[in-house]
Amino acid sequence: MSWLVLASIPAFLISIGIELVWARAHRTDENVAGYEAKDTWASLAMGLGNVGISALTKIVTIAALTALYEYRAFDLAEKWWAWVVLLFAEDLCYYAFHRASHEVRFLWAAHVNHHSSRKYNLSTALRQSWTTPITGPIFWMPLALVGFTPAMVMTAQAWSLLYQFWLHTESVRTLGPLEAIMNTPSHHRVHHGSNVEYLDRNHAGIFIIWDRLFGTFEPERAKVEYGLTTNIETYNPLKIASHEWIAIARDVRRARRVRDKLGYIFMPPGWSPDGSTRTARELQALARSGPIISA
Repeated sequence: MSWLVLASIPAFLISIGIELVWARAHRTDENVAGYEAKDTWASLAMGLGNVGISALTKIVTIAALTALYEYRAFDLAEKWWAWVVLLFAEDLCYYAFHRASHEVRFLWAAHVNHHSSRKYNLSTALRQSWTTPITGPIFWMPLALVGFTPAMVMTAQAWSLLYQFWLHTESVRTLGPLEAIMNTPSHHRVHHGSNVEYLDRNHAGIFIIWDRLFGTFEPERAKVEYGLTTNIETYNPLKIASHEWIAIARDVRRARRVRDKLGYIFMPPGWSPDGSTRTARELQALARSGPIISA
């Protein structure tokens, strides 16, 4: 984890305290942004675990980036404009990583905990994965081959993470014209929605342009229902971190054919060989064609 992120932890906690006061002042029956102690502590525990695991995996990540940088196509370290290019290049890598984390089940197993809270507030931003630091770094490796130094890549990852922290709030409704270009709280609320029309939408990190370009954008219209399509009903960090990995292992063990075993690992979440469960795209197709009977 970058020192920029570590140095920002006190600011994260202060911001959470400020939003907690705001949430209590604006709490109504229609407002689900209010904090719940067990949920908040679970998010903080997940964040603490992520910091520890990231500190270990960063060693391997930096070594891999350094090795690939030796085969770089360009020398960009001394170019001031390379930082501008990196801003967009890193964000595109993040989009690819984030979208894949929703569309490939074993990557979803690493990411699902971030979506497991039924609350949406700044503490939810800290509900980070314990296994994404292992499964995620490969998506940023091309940046080293292009010619961005490992330090530049790690810095860009840090500013993306810092930017995304404040997106996890209901206190900001809209940013007007910036909604067309930037990822905003409104766009990210959609991303955290379990509403069928919101599933696997708005994967942006900093710029929403990638979702608009690649067909995964959805504006905030209906009231957002936060959480998972099937919520896990636990505040235990170990269960939050491991529940989908356990589910994959169970499905793979029960599958009889090799291709079905592989499907449970590499196909989208919700996939099943007999169609007894449905993926996000299948649910959305059913919603467009008529009432959904079952998921």
